[in-house]
Amino acid sequence: MTIGDLVLKVRSKNAGPFWVTIDVFCDRPDVFQRLSQGLATERVAVLFQVAPDQLKRFDIADLRVIKFSLPRPVVQGSAADRDMHGAQYAALLEELTID
Repeated sequence: MTIGDLVLKVRSKNAGPFWVTIDVFCDRPDVFQRLSQGLATERVAVLFQVAPDQLKRFDIADLRVIKFSLPRPVVQGSAADRDMHGAQYAALLEELTID
């Protein structure tokens, strides 16, 4: 089962010109709990090819949201930027399998 199969929505967007944020919205408390406990931050860091200490994680139980923030590989809008809005990061996390 993938994260996308399990949750309500995965969304990614800019968090300024140097950071991207990815929000995982869970529609049920049991789904939030499962992801909160079963999704290792290190695994997400490997997926996005960043050092684990550069990936910021926020588990917000009241909202049933898990948020990840990570540095962009290049500055937003630069000639090497292939995802100006940071929208493609959500697809990668949606496809990640979860036990």
